[in-house]
Amino acid sequence: MTAPRNGIWLLAIAGGLSISASAAAAQPEWEGTVGAGAIYSPDYLGSDDYEWNAWPSLDATYGDTFFVSVTDGIGWNVIRQDNWRVAPFIGYTFGRDDTGDIDDLDQVDGGATAGLRVSYLDDAWRYSAAAETPFSGDIDGYRVKFKATYVTKLGERMAFTIGPRFEYTSADWTEDMFGVSNRESARSGIKAYDPDDGYFAIGGDASLSYYLTRQWSITGLVGVARLTGDAEDSPIVDDLGDATQWRAGAFINYHF
Repeated sequence: MTAPRNGIWLLAIAGGLSISASAAAAQPEWEGTVGAGAIYSPDYLGSDDYEWNAWPSLDATYGDTFFVSVTDGIGWNVIRQDNWRVAPFIGYTFGRDDTGDIDDLDQVDGGATAGLRVSYLDDAWRYSAAAETPFSGDIDGYRVKFKATYVTKLGERMAFTIGPRFEYTSADWTEDMFGVSNRESARSGIKAYDPDDGYFAIGGDASLSYYLTRQWSITGLVGVARLTGDAEDSPIVDDLGDATQWRAGAFINYHF
């Protein structure tokens, strides 16, 4: 990727936030970031036990057509009109391991998802709305997500982002992740629970990136979300865990 001639550093966000590039090319080419880091997050969605996990960072585009991202999946911008983008994509959703407080419950395998994302980009804000449904693994139903991200430069070497996010999952998805069958209840001592509605998760994220060079940067991030509805009422969350879910992480990235 060619650096801007005015010397202003490119903005880049690792671990689930987007990048912006100011250089233009005559022909489409791959550009973006790749790196690695670690995230401190709950053992499972709804847990109050936290652990560090190594995590990759990847956010790359081919021209303005194809994209590959750890957070946004693999997709194709079939509509590119002014600041609007519409893209079908293949993503992934995590399940739930049978470890820690829920080691007597069944494991819920994650799986690949198919979805559609609509994005709008302007100079400072990026908006994204997506709907997806799994086609492998143990989770059924659908999930809808929305996020808005404000991006700003702090001097020549630093970039800061902040913004809200919102998520809704259907009743079937909620049951797979937060339901407790009679068999699981008898085995674990946790009361049986059969959700009959979906749940919302409302939260926000922030990150700070510092450029060591034009190609290398380090990023710290923090985020929080609150589970509501039938997810919050599940004994997996209400009795054993916490409806408030935090995460923090640090990454080092190479920009190309």
